[in-house]
Amino acid sequence: MVSRTAVSNLGSHVYGLGAVALGLVGLVWGDFATVWQPIQALPFAVPHRESLAYFAAACLLSAGVAIQWRRSAPAGLSVLALLYFVFALFWLPRVIGYPQLFGTWGGMLEEMALAVAALVVYSSLLPRDSAGARRAALTGRLSFGVCVLAFGLSHFFAIPETAAMVPEWVPPNQKFWAVATGVFHLLAGVAILSGVLDVLGSRLLTLMLALFGALVWAPALFAQPREHMVWAGNAINLALTGAAWVVADSIADHRRPHAQEGRAT
Repeated sequence: MVSRTAVSNLGSHVYGLGAVALGLVGLVWGDFATVWQPIQALPFAVPHRESLAYFAAACLLSAGVAIQWRRSAPAGLSVLALLYFVFALFWLPRVIGYPQLFGTWGGMLEEMALAVAALVVYSSLLPRDSAGARRAALTGRLSFGVCVLAFGLSHFFAIPETAAMVPEWVPPNQKFWAVATGVFHLLAGVAILSGVLDVLGSRLLTLMLALFGALVWAPALFAQPREHMVWAGNAINLALTGAAWVVADSIADHRRPHAQEGRAT
């Protein structure tokens, strides 16, 4: 994809690879990643669920590939934004039925974060000084910041469950990191929303998500290589890492002086 600097498109590539990974997992298992895409929560039996799962997986794969190039990126981003928004809607029955459970809100906003990241990437394809680019980038960044705040709060509503995901060998202990990563999410969300240290905050958020994938999800592939949830979890984490990365790239790009703007393939 063409972008304003030689490195500012790296996040969009990772974001696209996350969609490719989700698509491949869906094609192998022939089902939705129901922990994150809870189609089973809908108040009716979805007809032809397996066929829909294959269709969604193929769309994720195709769209993830499409956004690697500027010419096909707008179409790919539109598909990803729509799919992730639909996956967020899968959470609505749980949000409405159990509004007191913060995990339902967190699950919905996780998918929304992936959807709004598509808007942020789209803004990078527009002329930098255009009103549309500024509006899309700002809307996407602020929406993503709200989602990150929700991620942080979800840690404190489920400390035992979060702590259980931390490898036991990581010092000082699992509970410490469950709380610490919750705080780090909150700080990153505040930074993105306020514009104070937002480049640093979004970069560190990206690093934290990448480390979470390397320390938690990747080892699970070796321990449970046949588990659909493990492969889907790795793919979702990669997509979220890419989403945080594109937001960080967008913030950094809008901090650069106009004179430094250039285009590179």
